[in-house]
Amino acid sequence: MFVMELTYTAPLESVEEQMDAHIAWLDGYYAAGVFLASGRKVPRDGGMILAGGVSRAEIERIAAEDPFTVAGVCDYTITEFIATKTSADLSTVRENPIA
Repeated sequence: MFVMELTYTAPLESVEEQMDAHIAWLDGYYAAGVFLASGRKVPRDGGMILAGGVSRAEIERIAAEDPFTVAGVCDYTITEFIATKTSADLSTVRENPIA
């Protein structure tokens, strides 16, 4: 599983110009079952996405195609972790670590 942290690198006005395209991009990966949760950081200097079911290489490719990335208005920090415990709603993405 991955935590994808976006940090805005441009003024919020520039980010807002890309918002509709970014939301469409998010919707596509929600529909594909990759994105599990997302939203703005507080204070609003970026956002967070929880994703799973893909490889590290795939999640990096997905981040690179975000319209925010393409427009140069954000940077990503991607943290991979093994979700060994989840809520019942996220039970399908639980992972068992390899010994």
